[in-house]
Amino acid sequence: MKYWWVNQNQTYKFEVPGGFLWSPKTKSNGDRNRFYDSMTELSVGDVIFSFADTLIKAAGVVQSQAYESPKPDFRAAGSNWADIGWFAEVEFIPIDQPIAPKDHMELIGPLLSDIYAPLQLNGRGNQGVYLTEISHDLGHLLTKLSHLSMDFLWTAAGPNLPDDSYVNPESASEVENALEKLQLVKARRGQGLFKANVRLIEKACRVTGLTTPRHLIASHIKPWSISNNTEKLDGSNGLLLSPHVDHLFDKGFISFENTGDIKVSKELDPQVLKRWSIDDKSNVSHFDSRQSEYLEYHRKKVFIT
Repeated sequence: MKYWWVNQNQTYKFEVPGGFLWSPKTKSNGDRNRFYDSMTELSVGDVIFSFADTLIKAAGVVQSQAYESPKPDFRAAGSNWADIGWFAEVEFIPIDQPIAPKDHMELIGPLLSDIYAPLQLNGRGNQGVYLTEISHDLGHLLTKLSHLSMDFLWTAAGPNLPDDSYVNPESASEVENALEKLQLVKARRGQGLFKANVRLIEKACRVTGLTTPRHLIASHIKPWSISNNTEKLDGSNGLLLSPHVDHLFDKGFISFENTGDIKVSKELDPQVLKRWSIDDKSNVSHFDSRQSEYLEYHRKKVFIT
């Protein structure tokens, strides 16, 4: 396991809630950037500390190696970056009491590398540094200062394995192979980027209220199989749903009105809703105009009347 530091002044509000890191492959003039190349050196299970606005505000665990991907929806923040870059899934946990490195430089300073250091000796971030590896000693110090135990971090944000893969936990090669298989499938379908874009809009399952992203599915409103390339990655074409709700929505047994009212198919056994504690009279809050366009398609073409 390696430790990393990422400077996220422009992208913190996107990458941390979205559960990812993204960088261009090169500088705007085509030259290589050491701190973009670092993306390709990430390994599943590595720990990353997020620095933004002079504070270390979150810690994360890498879920996938970086793979080529279109740029996420950074709004104006990413207007000058290339459209294709490196994307890595990272599940972040906010630090309750963010660390101000300038207040701990007597401890941090001696542990900074002579090259590629993310901080200046005055505690300010080094401009031009995006992602850089830090020593185990510095990683351990930041873990201590953040009051996050590794057991808690791994439990809350450790990588998920494919559901259909049996993995012997004592075999590192089996774990690596299973994760590589999952990553290839997700990269091919753009699932990692799609979920990141959905998470920038939706914060919880509309029906259950669950807010833990690793236990939620990014469900396409207009099915992936019939969406065009833009729609497949559009965060507005998705909802974060608990697995059982995703099943009902994906199969057309439920849908939603633009106002947030739940529609239930006549083909659905009422016992299913009762057993899964779904109140068909509840309102899940209104959807914005872009989501509503996709929901209209779902109600007409997917929902079973």
